[in-house]
Amino acid sequence: MRAGVDIGGTFTDLALSDGAGLKIHKLLSSPENPERSMLAGLETITPGGLAALRQVAHGSTVATNAILERKGARAALLTTAGFRDLLFIGRQDRPALYDIHPRIPPPLIPRERCYEVRERLDFRGEILAPLDTEALDHALDKVAADQVDAVAVCLLFSYVNPAHEQRVKQRILERGIVEESWQVVLSSEALPEFREYERASTIALEAYVRPVMSRYIGKLESALRSDASLRIMKSDGGVMRASRVRQGAIHTALSGPAAGVMGAFHLAKAAGFDKIITLDMGGTSTDVALIAGQPEPRPESAIDGLPTRVRMLDIETIGAGGGSLARVDAGGALRVGPESAGAKPGPAVYGLGGDQATLSDANAILGRLDAEHFLGGAMALDLAAGERALADLARRIGLTTMEAAQGVVDIANVNIDRAIRRVSVARGYDPRDFTLVAFGGAGPLHACEAAARLDIPRVLAPEAPGVLCALGLLIADVAIDYSRSVLRAATDEALLQLRTAERELLALAESELRREGIAEPDMRFTSTLDMRYEGQAYELNIRFDERAVEAFHEAHERTYGHAIRWRSVEIVNLRVAGSGAIEKPEFEQAELIPHQAEPVGEKPSPSGGAMTLYERDALRPGACFSGEALVFQMDSTTYAPAGWSARVDGFRNLLLERE
Repeated sequence: MRAGVDIGGTFTDLALSDGAGLKIHKLLSSPENPERSMLAGLETITPGGLAALRQVAHGSTVATNAILERKGARAALLTTAGFRDLLFIGRQDRPALYDIHPRIPPPLIPRERCYEVRERLDFRGEILAPLDTEALDHALDKVAADQVDAVAVCLLFSYVNPAHEQRVKQRILERGIVEESWQVVLSSEALPEFREYERASTIALEAYVRPVMSRYIGKLESALRSDASLRIMKSDGGVMRASRVRQGAIHTALSGPAAGVMGAFHLAKAAGFDKIITLDMGGTSTDVALIAGQPEPRPESAIDGLPTRVRMLDIETIGAGGGSLARVDAGGALRVGPESAGAKPGPAVYGLGGDQATLSDANAILGRLDAEHFLGGAMALDLAAGERALADLARRIGLTTMEAAQGVVDIANVNIDRAIRRVSVARGYDPRDFTLVAFGGAGPLHACEAAARLDIPRVLAPEAPGVLCALGLLIADVAIDYSRSVLRAATDEALLQLRTAERELLALAESELRREGIAEPDMRFTSTLDMRYEGQAYELNIRFDERAVEAFHEAHERTYGHAIRWRSVEIVNLRVAGSGAIEKPEFEQAELIPHQAEPVGEKPSPSGGAMTLYERDALRPGACFSGEALVFQMDSTTYAPAGWSARVDGFRNLLLERE
């Protein structure tokens, strides 16, 4: 049996594939011990308990939360003499050009734990000044006194010649500064690419989260059977075995959201839609992504303003979830998020002690969360508590309770609208050409109104939207990638010589996939080049083949509106990506028998009419309905406003369109 588990800020979602079908489960998360809810959920959903599990794929926010909350490991940085302040100087750019008081996030490793090592290489990797072992030992004396959990080593031009970094690591281990070799992060191993600031920032992030993730993974491995396979979702949409996390923890920074995007794309493509915008709305945040035919990870991103050069899906995250707190700011304006009530105490309607108004409270007061059917009837909603919380907010802004509730929902929808525009309109895509795939516990509640604001023609709500991230973990293939810095003109001779380096990286990728248990017929490899015009400071990723230079000109013209064909083209990095196809749950398309859906009741709507109620499990392929409606199921609730119609397709997706 195979399970997928996604731990969110409010709920933990599980999906189990036993060969005969899928089982899903949802329970409140335990933020103080994330593994507790995961293991409890697996015990509940798995016949035979944990001992029966053969494979577990896991999406986690542990690394992300450690960075955002500044609760990572105590780390030190060793760098070339003269570059101690590398993390602090950065690129000297302004995140907001006209902000008089910009907020620059402090580095994760403070200056007092940054130390210099006397050595120097040139850009060809040749030694200008040998490594001064006496100075190194003097620096290590201070590192030892700091009692750190990890040491990051980032020496100048080590991506060309790693010899000095390897000697530094050897000396750290000889002196017992740390207990395990994985506690030393070398930039030449973690990111062998040029740009010293981005390289230093990436390995600082890696050193900061690696011990945290290692402890967390260790707890999970000890709870599962010894021969069970534990894989962790990466930020690029693939999975890797848990032991590799100890060498690449930062690759899990967008673990949970990436699983949802991959699951959404898999289901949408099967239904005939390969151009999608995903709306993943949970209890704490909302994640939005755009896929125009195929998921395409980007090579550089930032986490809380800290740059990182690891491949991530292009996901926009905002603090708007069911548990997002509604408040009145200093100017008297109503705000929603980014602060959240989390799993404990949670929204007031959860009845767990929360007394501040949240988005879930607003939806409940507006009738969009049914008190008798929430979480499949397993969790009763305290509507009176939710009304008290909204009434208190309403008094502060001079509105009725219902007006305040509607205002909270409207503001959340505006925030979603802005996030969708950032991944679509701002990148040159017309949202009217896409399908909005809504999932997460709260995604289908807001999807239709968000789509209407942007003229998106349809909304697709999967059969189990509330646990789609967990389902995505069962679908995701094993993914690995390797890179090598090149920095030379893209001549025919250079391209030919790069084939040797490509074969070396392909051999590494194939070897790693074999260790992942992937058979050769299930392996796929892609080679690409990061290319730019001479003098540019940014690159485009191009497939490595005989027409790479011409493909770069075409890509540059498509991306920026022009091509400079007379200018020399440079190759910056060579990249090899390997993927291993894994066994996936099968989704059979059922025969469509058009018929009118049977409601299970109705209730008054704040608009003055009636809201029709439907049970999702009772909606068969071909079922259709129109008008304001509420569709409830164990893991989520779908709201269809007046003027919308819905139908169930052969894969049991609910397709909603404006009439």
